[in-house]
Amino acid sequence: MDRMRTMERTEILIDGVSAHLAQEQDVGELLQQIETAANGPAAFVEFVVVGNRRVKVLVTPRSQVVISTETVRHDPRDTGNEAFPFGGLYDFDPEPLG
Repeated sequence: MDRMRTMERTEILIDGVSAHLAQEQDVGELLQQIETAANGPAAFVEFVVVGNRRVKVLVTPRSQVVISTETVRHDPRDTGNEAFPFGGLYDFDPEPLG
């Protein structure tokens, strides 16, 4: 019996705009960066999303941020390595396991 490999997919929602984080992102560090930006003047926060693309988001004290995690099918392309981007903006829509 072939077991389906899974991975955790973390979604970040900033002011209603969604992005899925690449696997190698340190969520704890990202949360600290967001907290710092939200408690001071506006600041850019950087992270890598699925597709191995770097994103910079301006976070202000008024920004609303939600982070959630779900289990999805494993995608071997999702390494977080920016030297190997893949797909278009909407290339990969992971199906939740349920």
